[in-house]
Amino acid sequence: MSSNESNSNSAPPPAAPEGKPRSSVGLVALSLILLAGLVWAMAPARAKFAPAPLRPVPAGCPQTAPDFVPSDATEVPGVDLSSLSPAQRNHILYRLNMEPCPCSCNTSIAVCRINHPTCPLCKDLVEKIVAEESGARGQEPEIRSQK
Repeated sequence: MSSNESNSNSAPPPAAPEGKPRSSVGLVALSLILLAGLVWAMAPARAKFAPAPLRPVPAGCPQTAPDFVPSDATEVPGVDLSSLSPAQRNHILYRLNMEPCPCSCNTSIAVCRINHPTCPLCKDLVEKIVAEESGARGQEPEIRSQK
């Protein structure tokens, strides 16, 4: 048998229907487009909210809020730390320099106390930190009020 004879006995390949695949692809694409349009149309409008301030800014503090940067103050006006041990004094100064003041001036408690001596939030916070740190070790340093 020759190679031509074996090819003539084989059946021709089946012909693919031409109209059906194109119409189903087009129908799927049209369905997805319509579904996307429906989802877009049903999406609710989003309200544009602005956050409310947590607490009002005291009169002595600036209104702008730069990034917080810890400070390195070694003395804080109105606080006498001389009666404390060096370890206690360093720990109090560390907390006063590393913790941000809540009055929104965005400085450390020590810098706010130095720059804004009339800030009531800062003054109360300094007294609280000094009392916590010295009370934990049994000593009370003298806190002077500035006039």
